[in-house]
Amino acid sequence: MSILRGSDRVAVVGRIDPDAYSASTVTSGWISMAKWDRLLAIIMVGDLGASATLDAKLRQATDNSGTGAKDISGKAITQLTQAGTDSDKQALINLRAEELDVNNGFNHVQLSMTVGTAASDAGAIILGLDPRYPPAVDSDA
Repeated sequence: MSILRGSDRVAVVGRIDPDAYSASTVTSGWISMAKWDRLLAIIMVGDLGASATLDAKLRQATDNSGTGAKDISGKAITQLTQAGTDSDKQALINLRAEELDVNNGFNHVQLSMTVGTAASDAGAIILGLDPRYPPAVDSDA
């Protein structure tokens, strides 16, 4: 019987470095789904500025330069708000490879995170799950 380690099934494949972001949009790099059955984006906020908001969503493209980029339907978080006492919270977005527009050649994914109104602390990590060619750790970003 073989015992799988977590790093056999999960790898860090993308990130948005934690920082104090001004009101703007920041993105991860483009991630090829050729090696992964699933992705999990973990969005983390620290202190949200006065009246600040944070939105995050997954986008898809046909290559690693973002050609034809478009949102993936249903792959966005519920907006986090300073007014809603959402400082110091986390949100998750799950994605299966088959949820991409594969019929039209979409095979790359990016996380987009938008801070609205006021500077806020935030960051994200994207995990590749269930690699097509294990172990997952061989594909760490």
